[in-house]
Amino acid sequence: MALSLSAASHSLCSSSTTRVSLPPAAVSSSSSSPPIVAFSSSHSLSSLRSLASSSSSSSLFPHSPSLVQRKHPNRGSSNTVVSPTRAAASDAAQLKSAKEDIKVLLRTKFCHPILVKLGWHDAGTYNKNIEEWPQRGGANGSLRFEPELKHAANAGLVNALKLIEPVKEKYSNISYADLFQLASATAVEEAGGPEIPMKYGRVDVSAPEQCPEEGRLPDAGPPSPADHLREVFYRMGLNDKEIVALSGAHTLGRSRPDRSGWGKPETKYTKAGPGEPGGQSWTVKWLKFDNSYFKDIKEKRDEDLLVLPTDAALFEDTSFKNYAEKYAEDPAAFFKDYAEAHAKLSNLGAKFDPPEGIIIDNGPAQGEKFVAAKYSTQKKELSDSMKKKIRAEYEAIGGSPDKPLPTNYFLNIIIAISVLVLLFTFLGNNNSSDYSGF
Repeated sequence: MALSLSAASHSLCSSSTTRVSLPPAAVSSSSSSPPIVAFSSSHSLSSLRSLASSSSSSSLFPHSPSLVQRKHPNRGSSNTVVSPTRAAASDAAQLKSAKEDIKVLLRTKFCHPILVKLGWHDAGTYNKNIEEWPQRGGANGSLRFEPELKHAANAGLVNALKLIEPVKEKYSNISYADLFQLASATAVEEAGGPEIPMKYGRVDVSAPEQCPEEGRLPDAGPPSPADHLREVFYRMGLNDKEIVALSGAHTLGRSRPDRSGWGKPETKYTKAGPGEPGGQSWTVKWLKFDNSYFKDIKEKRDEDLLVLPTDAALFEDTSFKNYAEKYAEDPAAFFKDYAEAHAKLSNLGAKFDPPEGIIIDNGPAQGEKFVAAKYSTQKKELSDSMKKKIRAEYEAIGGSPDKPLPTNYFLNIIIAISVLVLLFTFLGNNNSSDYSGF
């Protein structure tokens, strides 16, 4: 896979948006799972065995749908509810829960590289010169169909589909296009990479006839590597900086010669796994996302590390080299540019429903930040020294600017002091009476 988008295969075991803030969804059994979109088994990869038999041309997501059928979770029931309203391509609550399941999958199967590749190869077929959807290609879930899986650049990706199939079955109200991109971005983040500013709501294509033709993904060893990269990625609407930044994802994964024709059968870095042993990695720690890909290519210090012709071109081409040198020296710059480029790639060619997309929060909502002035009882602003004193007292009892205390401790302190003052006053008065006789 050149640029994680080529024939060199990773190992299996290795505008405006709508913001949605949701608690984790509890989807644990068929009796408590949300309603399921009624897909025909001949159109969907609910089982990988359907790859060989998927041939129908009818659409799961028509261009102008008016009715969406939803079936209750009780599969024994024949009740079907037909809604006259259009449903979004994916359910936000299920997206957030599915992300947590993908994290567990990554931690147990070490499959970060192949899930990154899955999302990239579904999106990387985009052609900016074609306006019509889905003819333009891109992130539309077409990679689940057998004709596209058989493309040479997608060798081994059937294993990625096997890995995420249980997630799709559990969260049926997520489109394949969204699931592929969710898995890809989560894999980068879980490997230590930057948080990707993703949005969801991608609509799936419905039939294998809608798969793009072979040849839209980059080759690992073309005669003129730099020209080839530009030809492929310019067609997607990406520029030189984005090409180099995305190349940095080769910090993850291995290439296997039995799949791609590139790399060694094994090296000292891959012979013991983790996961299935073998293959040749681009970096020593090939499950850690960092900028070592650029540093290792620049130093050329280890023959056990893979350097494809398209990798070497990053330090040979004048324009590419400017960015590659920068990323080798500045990991923060690499993370920033990579996150932006990955998000852009994940949206290529997609049709969103709702059109503005769906954003899921990656963590719990943050509480209101502490502002000392809010605690003033006067209209006049507190002095800086008073603010510092209040902040020090606030932090001394466990508060912080980013973590408000769950209860109003200031009010409690004032009440406690008031009670003590009254108590001492009362006792003082009593003592004065007692001593008046001396």
